Amino acid sequence: MFFRQAGIFHTSYGADRALFPIPVDRWMITVLLLLALGAPWIVSSLALTSYVMPWLVWTAAALGLNLILGWAGQFHFGYAAIMGIGAYTAVHGARYGIPWEIAVILGGLMATVVGIVFAFAALRVKGLYLALSTLALQFVMDWVISHVPAISGGVSATLQAPSLRLLGQAVTSEAGLYYVALAWCLLVTMFMLNLKRTALGRALVAVREKDFAAAVIGVQSFYFKAVAFATSSFIGGVSGAVLIFTFYRAVTPEQFSVDVSIGLLAMVIVGGLGSIIGSFFGAAFILLLPGQINQLIAWLAKLAGAGIGVEALAHIPHAVYGALIIIVLLVEPMGLGKLYANVRNYLIFWPFGYARK
Repeated sequence: MFFRQAGIFHTSYGADRALFPIPVDRWMITVLLLLALGAPWIVSSLALTSYVMPWLVWTAAALGLNLILGWAGQFHFGYAAIMGIGAYTAVHGARYGIPWEIAVILGGLMATVVGIVFAFAALRVKGLYLALSTLALQFVMDWVISHVPAISGGVSATLQAPSLRLLGQAVTSEAGLYYVALAWCLLVTMFMLNLKRTALGRALVAVREKDFAAAVIGVQSFYFKAVAFATSSFIGGVSGAVLIFTFYRAVTPEQFSVDVSIGLLAMVIVGGLGSIIGSFFGAAFILLLPGQINQLIAWLAKLAGAGIGVEALAHIPHAVYGALIIIVLLVEPMGLGKLYANVRNYLIFWPFGYARK
């Protein structure tokens, strides 16, 4: 009903290739953008800085990982290390007086260099062997970051990030930092939306499906795997830098450990491989839902007057959260993005369901 395509005529190639040819999609995007721009005045300061802003940055990182995992079909268990390299490079660059914009780009470029090293593993092995190789590289990068004082200052050291200066102007307000995170998330989202329509995006999908078959039709898997790792690593490096400057304000090795890589992988899988909107859903599910479940369980226990101990109250939400992940993947193995697509496809034909047969 809402997404029906009746009366929509494509009279040019531009109209046929539009990102959002259906009017309802454009209206929804416009409303979401207006809500995003007005978030500093709509939500509380605590929600803005503790929930919305980190969600945007982690969504950008999840989109970068989805590029290599969902589009190119290459396992990557070391994405947190890539983000850490970008964060440390940008912080050191800003501390040495390099303009913030250039420092962040340098962080992305340094992460790209490290990502190329990860790519060499992808060119030699596949599947679980690739997953194990990238996991090993994650541990190597963790050790290097922690034990090289020139990078992190030491095993337990905390490196304070300079204040964010955009175009020479200091950005210290919560709204200003939020808009920086929002701009980066929108930039990555637009890149991923357009990537799907390019020759590069189609080549990555061909490599994902069957690299030998792709080679037969002239798609060089060596080249496109390297491009996928490099591009994904640049997005991850910049995302790590933006996360430090807008949210953490300081960088430590623990912020980019292997647990973070697993969390990012969960965002992509729960959201949906190759799904852009699924990356938004997956980041919200993994990042924001646990805290909300904790509050809900505590409120229900108080409302029912149940005498739940502190230790049990701390573990019950984790069990509920794990059960929700299992339920989502059982209901739709393709993730939350596919659930949204199913609802959208249903509304396209409703109430004429027979038209799909």
